[in-house]
Amino acid sequence: MATLLSSFLPLLFLLFIFFNFPCSFSADQTVKTFIIRVDSQSKPSVFPTHYHWYTSEFAEPTGILHIYDTVFHGFSASLTEIHAASLSNHPSVLAVFEDRRRELHTTRSPQFLGLRNQHGLWSDSDYGSDVIIGVFDTGVWPERRSFSDTNLGPVPARWKGVCQTGAKFVAKNCNRKLIGARFFSKGHEAAAGLGGPIAGINETIEFMSPRDADGHGTHTASTAAGRHSYRASMEGYAAGIAKGVAPKARLAVYKVCWKDSGCFDSDILAAFDAAVNDGVDVISISIGGGDGISSPYYLDPIAIGAYGAVSRGVFVSSSAGNDGPNLMSVTNLAPWLVTVGAGTIDRNFPADVILSDGRRLNGVSLYSGEQLKGKMYSLVYPGKSGGLSASLCMENSLDPNVVKGKIVICDRGSSPRVAKGLVVKKAGGVGMILANGASNGEGLVGDAHLLPACALGSDEGDAIKSYISSSANPTATIDVKGTVIGIKPAPVVASFSGRGPNGLNPEILKPDLIAPGVNILAAWTDAVGPTGLDSDQRKTEFNILSGTSMACPHVSGAAALLKSAHPDWSPAAIRSAMMTTASITDNKNQPMIDEATGKQSTPYDFGAGHLNLDRAMDPGLIYDITNNDYENFLCAIGYSPKLVQVVTRSPAVCPTKKPLPENLNYPSIAALFSTTSRGPTSKTFIRTVTNAGQANAVYVAKIEAPKGVTVTVKPVKLVFTPAVKKRSFSVTITADSKHLVLDDAGAVFGSLSWTDGTKHVVRSPIVVTQLDPL
Repeated sequence: MATLLSSFLPLLFLLFIFFNFPCSFSADQTVKTFIIRVDSQSKPSVFPTHYHWYTSEFAEPTGILHIYDTVFHGFSASLTEIHAASLSNHPSVLAVFEDRRRELHTTRSPQFLGLRNQHGLWSDSDYGSDVIIGVFDTGVWPERRSFSDTNLGPVPARWKGVCQTGAKFVAKNCNRKLIGARFFSKGHEAAAGLGGPIAGINETIEFMSPRDADGHGTHTASTAAGRHSYRASMEGYAAGIAKGVAPKARLAVYKVCWKDSGCFDSDILAAFDAAVNDGVDVISISIGGGDGISSPYYLDPIAIGAYGAVSRGVFVSSSAGNDGPNLMSVTNLAPWLVTVGAGTIDRNFPADVILSDGRRLNGVSLYSGEQLKGKMYSLVYPGKSGGLSASLCMENSLDPNVVKGKIVICDRGSSPRVAKGLVVKKAGGVGMILANGASNGEGLVGDAHLLPACALGSDEGDAIKSYISSSANPTATIDVKGTVIGIKPAPVVASFSGRGPNGLNPEILKPDLIAPGVNILAAWTDAVGPTGLDSDQRKTEFNILSGTSMACPHVSGAAALLKSAHPDWSPAAIRSAMMTTASITDNKNQPMIDEATGKQSTPYDFGAGHLNLDRAMDPGLIYDITNNDYENFLCAIGYSPKLVQVVTRSPAVCPTKKPLPENLNYPSIAALFSTTSRGPTSKTFIRTVTNAGQANAVYVAKIEAPKGVTVTVKPVKLVFTPAVKKRSFSVTITADSKHLVLDDAGAVFGSLSWTDGTKHVVRSPIVVTQLDPL
């Protein structure tokens, strides 16, 4: 019996690990990179540093990649899966999770946000002078005019960062504008060294330094804080003065993403650690999960690193992802992150496809080469007979005998849009029409194509395919029209922008807001052409890109301006000011529409609305959130004290009475009701506002109740005095499932606004939805 039991114990031990540890492991010697969260306070005094402790008790020194000691306590290391599983049972280890690969969320926009030279937030904040923005991306091309330090004062004395040198990057590449630069590659190199799909860093096309070989990082950094650059354009498009949202803010660049191979959690977490130690005020991170799955906060290093930053007063802006218009596609869901979706601006780059029967199909293009000049060419749609790969114009899918000398219709999807044009060009085609499918709807993105090309929406794409089928000799030409400003309506929610509801905690509305993210002009690298294709040998100082990656740095720059104007505001206060003053109408004074459908958009699309900096500087009231509030939120969603500590670093004590997640003092309200409830059901929410305006003020509640829902507020009047700066109120939402008529997203929408009757309207969206019980 004893022999049988002793032989069975190891199996019991492995089963214990499997069922009690959040990651799953196979019992082999596969080596991977893991991130180990350690309770730093339990370090034995015999070890002089945490590094000595980690290398003595947890991992070999040669296996350790990063030591984390600011936003996160622990280390990352290359370990076997069995070793990692065993560490999860160490009394000082709070969590172990596998390193993951992440993806990037790939002139006129400041004015479109309400910024003016003569007055308002730009002048009141001195253009963000001396606020430091840390950009986590692919690095920077430091020679660009956008990063000039002309007429800037000395580097802020509190700055503790460095200018890390490396390939084609020397100390003098930093200046009083670009005050710091670092690069993080250990996680990437470890993943490449362990085999699998990740290749090593190719130093023939990449720089082992902060220099940007991709262009994305240069673009986002200059969008947030680029200096005024006159006579800017992308090969003639969007000509004018290019400038970032906070032109005098200082920049610190943290290269965590590498050309063609993405970004790794272990490196991102190291960048958070470094940036907070360096002294940044704002972090801009246009990066998100690449697998469409949102991890719990205790397994998400972006969420953990961001909490460590926000808890120390650093504002963190993140992109909402580009998987819209699908519902629940929004990423970066932690409530301490500001999650930014994308909208259009009032500038476009129209192009028309002109058919031989006289019809004009409206699209967009950034093609700048030799034009077709009205000459008609035969049209061909390879997908009609060539199968899926031919319809998508994938590499080697087109028959030159079929497409040579013709304009080719390619369906959008699977491969980069500009790469399809290159396939057409190699096969001898003279032009390309890029047709949206139903999933892209009518959302259009301009591209610097390598041949005459025009992108069409789904309806126009169907129309041209129908024309080909019904015509004996279908012909067409492409007319590229250049830059047009004053477009109406704008903003429009971009079809690709990540949409709600929040897939982790629907009690918190995400995205928080939207900002310009379509056809944005900003600085570019010299390492690649505007398309990013290896075969594109063009050089351009500026490029035009679209994505929530472009929207995120607009909010980062806006946060720098608000931080400069209100240095005592917390990250939550800055977000509140942006959200409660955001616009929900376009420049036709009509409700914002959804580019994907052409219908009215909702808070699942735009959050609280579109960033409006003309009003955000003076919001009237703010919804502030403390570190303790966030800890209580984590307790409310069911995290044990140990899991809370994984995120917050400090030992957590959850309240005896479990708090409600919907009572986090967020500037929006999401009410969830069960589909099984019978008759009217009510929920009450508690919020607290702080007066950020005149000391003596009276605000009155204005309710726009969602259809079929009753909303009551107590009290309906908030009175502030020099002695009373905070007021709390309750919002009770009552819904009857019999009378609740939900939209296609399964929700109805309204709002609560507090107004002082003069200049301040403090608006919070209300979302009411039904969910099946767990």
